[in-house]
Amino acid sequence: MSISELQELQRTAAHLRQCLGSLRSRYGDAAPVKRLSNDVERLDIDIRDFAEHPPREVVNGLGQRIPIPDTPYDDSLFRGTDTDDEGLGGLHGSR
Repeated sequence: MSISELQELQRTAAHLRQCLGSLRSRYGDAAPVKRLSNDVERLDIDIRDFAEHPPREVVNGLGQRIPIPDTPYDDSLFRGTDTDDEGLGGLHGSR
């Protein structure tokens, strides 16, 4: 996370705290306000932890592409006593 992204996250959390202050002045210590207060406090803790110990970035590179031919498959591979149509729940062997 870049410094500007972290600063934006901190600004957003500060804005949430301001909104929470408005809610608290209007609704007092109502249960939803208390829960929101806990959530904002948890966000502050997580943002601080993230800033102090940032996790390793995940690299989402494209892996090797596997070509899939346009030619029809060999249906003889699927003929036999032990094959079913997938998803139809056929029985194997005698029951």
